[in-house]
Amino acid sequence: MSTNRVAIVEENLESYLSGATAAPTLLDADDPLRENGGLSARKAVELFEDQVLSRALDVAARELKKTGRSFYTISSAGHEQNVVLGALLRTSDPAFLHYRSGALMMARQRKQAGSTPTFDTLLSLCASAEDPISEGRHKVWGSRDLWVPPQTSTIASHLPKAMGLAFAMSRARRLQIDTGLPADSIVMCSFGDASVNHATALTGVNSARYSKRRGNPTPVLFVCEDNKRGISVETPTDWVSDLYAQLPHLRYHEARGEIDEIWDAVAAAVHDCRSTRSPVFLRLHCVRLWGHAGSDVQTTYLTIDEIEEIEANDPLLRNARRLVESGAADPAELLALVRHTRERVQAASEEASDRQRLATRAQVMAPLAPYDEIGCRRVATQRIPGERREAVFRRLPESVQSATRRTMAAHINAALTDEMIRHPELMLFGEDVGKKGGVYGVTQGLQQRFGTARCFDTLLDETTILGVAQGMGHIGLLPVPEIQYLAYIHNAIDQLRGEASSLSFFSAGQFQNPMVVRIAGLAYQKGFGGHFHNDNSIGALREIPGIVLAVPARGDDAVRMLRGSLAMAAHSGRVVCFLEPIALYHEKDLFRPGDGAWLTDYPAPDGSPESALLPGDVGVYGAEHTDLLILTYGNGLLMSLRAAQKLEETEGRRARVVDLRWLNPLPLGAIEEHARECGKVLVADECRATGAGIADAVIAHLAEADLGERLRSVRSADSFVPLGTSANAVLLSEKDILDAALEILA
Repeated sequence: MSTNRVAIVEENLESYLSGATAAPTLLDADDPLRENGGLSARKAVELFEDQVLSRALDVAARELKKTGRSFYTISSAGHEQNVVLGALLRTSDPAFLHYRSGALMMARQRKQAGSTPTFDTLLSLCASAEDPISEGRHKVWGSRDLWVPPQTSTIASHLPKAMGLAFAMSRARRLQIDTGLPADSIVMCSFGDASVNHATALTGVNSARYSKRRGNPTPVLFVCEDNKRGISVETPTDWVSDLYAQLPHLRYHEARGEIDEIWDAVAAAVHDCRSTRSPVFLRLHCVRLWGHAGSDVQTTYLTIDEIEEIEANDPLLRNARRLVESGAADPAELLALVRHTRERVQAASEEASDRQRLATRAQVMAPLAPYDEIGCRRVATQRIPGERREAVFRRLPESVQSATRRTMAAHINAALTDEMIRHPELMLFGEDVGKKGGVYGVTQGLQQRFGTARCFDTLLDETTILGVAQGMGHIGLLPVPEIQYLAYIHNAIDQLRGEASSLSFFSAGQFQNPMVVRIAGLAYQKGFGGHFHNDNSIGALREIPGIVLAVPARGDDAVRMLRGSLAMAAHSGRVVCFLEPIALYHEKDLFRPGDGAWLTDYPAPDGSPESALLPGDVGVYGAEHTDLLILTYGNGLLMSLRAAQKLEETEGRRARVVDLRWLNPLPLGAIEEHARECGKVLVADECRATGAGIADAVIAHLAEADLGERLRSVRSADSFVPLGTSANAVLLSEKDILDAALEILA
């Protein structure tokens, strides 16, 4: 059915142009299509040419798929009026595009001398390694030169980062940080009418309105391409305008009708956004031809009459009629253009389908986790000049200035101060991080030291927080967003999984959105807070390809790991989650109350190799001991050290305890080395037993490597953490570790 409808739509256009009569008088190239209109005859023909090219590429994709040479059939057919946006927006206006943006991209690439939009698109359709944006990893619209970061089959998840970029542009200018973008640039993102219902769409629009309400310039153009349907589900008439037309702090526009009317309406929306620096919502009316994708059989939910009515509103057919009747073009010339374009695309598709594809694991994964260890270590250990530190630290209490042994929370605060001195592009933000200084006081005083431009509060929404971080990372800022509790990251995890961590992969490293996400988490808060504040699962973070997960257990380690994490973001563009154990923020003692053995000195940023830690750098306690190896992290380190002491006191057996520190990627080299030396291995994992921590991965790796005489793990129960002292019943305990150690050594 799909192929037949394609042929019918193609024939409808050809039939009209073959039988059309030219207007009595042709317009001059610079004449408008209608009096006082903004679209000239010359530009209208250019737009039509770009639309015809986009349509021919859609047809080629389906033809290539029949022979297994193309792998993507979500087409732009029916949405080609977005070509106007491609023509009116500048290439210095960042654009986050809907997957039906073929005509828009053809018009945008027209502005780039030497571009080859036809062949580039065909290479992408055929998953060729020569595809200039993703190198065959996905069919995406994207270009580094044209400022189009690639999106995959996104369902509005790109709106928060588009808003974040619009917000970040003005914040960077306020701090005199060069982003490479003109002062009047705007950010555009497009999406479908079904996507307006998605939580991330509502988040993106809401946060843009909130930002504007707070007085921040936020020039983002939200473009809803309304084809009245989400796959088979009909969108109620005017549902989009019902949702968005009357919202305060959001300027609303609609574009419909003939191509010259659409041109003027879109031009007005673009001008409105650019001149007012405000969020603008543009509803662009369109139709969807040939179903959602090649596999979508429309006759299962539409009648033939309904399909034919949609085809009668084919924008190429309407625009051809408008060009002919207005005298902007001769029908014979347009017919020749259509036939020539189809032939050109057909010839190019044969060439593109024979180009090489990615074949090895290494080729596919090359841009997934960029990491220059030498460069990152250099950045992380770079000495901060004393006079720069003195200018900030002299305003702090004596206890902070000195090397007095202090808690993890105090050390992280000092480390953030140092890193904000080191990186003037570093932005710290989240709920309550400003005046309040964070729920646990970790960011206390930072806003006072560095101002509201660099340390600021956001609205209560984790998706917005991570969207702002992505936008900042796109233009060279170094965002450090805070998520108040580990459980809250799940509200917005797709911003890390589907968006931030995939950007380098799908752009072959041409785009990056570096960030260090600070997350307060894990359990052991003496029964307070319940499960939302005592979440003991990191599985959802560990499964994200390319992400780095750091979990410090001591104050000095937190400082050195934070330096390493920021260096990885700043130098290699990585996305890092820095998980800070809440129960250890203010911990002072190790073996007995009042011993102060968990307090540490602050590692000065003196340029020494020891002043920073990177993945693979583990902490070793009792390196000379070989009776048993205990592998652990976070709160487990404290408990494991206590269990090891009791083991020695009661049994005379001595355990080596290794703090893994980095849970993604795991320090497998160090794990293997210590397992060889000790033989018996116990993994003390404070997270829930099933897929929530690292025990399963560590044990599996050692077993497959034939390492370890005996392998065991102890983990917390597969339960949410309850309120009060009953929490102790489901959490890993010091006794669990000791009992398991005795069992292994028996």
